[in-house]
Amino acid sequence: MTQDLRLAIVVNPELPVGLIANTAGAIAIGLGAKLPTLAARQLTDRHDRTIDISSNQPVPVLQADAPAIRALLLKALARPDEGERAVVPFPAFARSQHVYADYEAGFPSRDLAEETIDGLGLAGPAKWVRSLTGALKLLR
Repeated sequence: MTQDLRLAIVVNPELPVGLIANTAGAIAIGLGAKLPTLAARQLTDRHDRTIDISSNQPVPVLQADAPAIRALLLKALARPDEGERAVVPFPAFARSQHVYADYEAGFPSRDLAEETIDGLGLAGPAKWVRSLTGALKLLR
């Protein structure tokens, strides 16, 4: 699928820089876990030093405010017929959960349409990702 694959991470630029970095990093892990073809490779240099690659695709980090990110998430989830894809949100309430089991247990009682979403990762067919993120600016 990597030929037609496009990625985007969208974060709220109003967050402190440390939370922006944390949000983008956590989302990137989720994207890679859902679509291992993004980075499940190694490269070896001429001195036989082997590394794990970070990504075989560009990963633009875009910006939008929290309401726009939530709307983008809901729009992405409303189109499940778009083929192989990943939709990885980072809801703000996740920051208060320091044990993943607590987050997982509490998630079913939440309504993503009412939550603040600090960031969102999307990966899938280029046309689908572009249709969702094409109007967003790069995070600077």
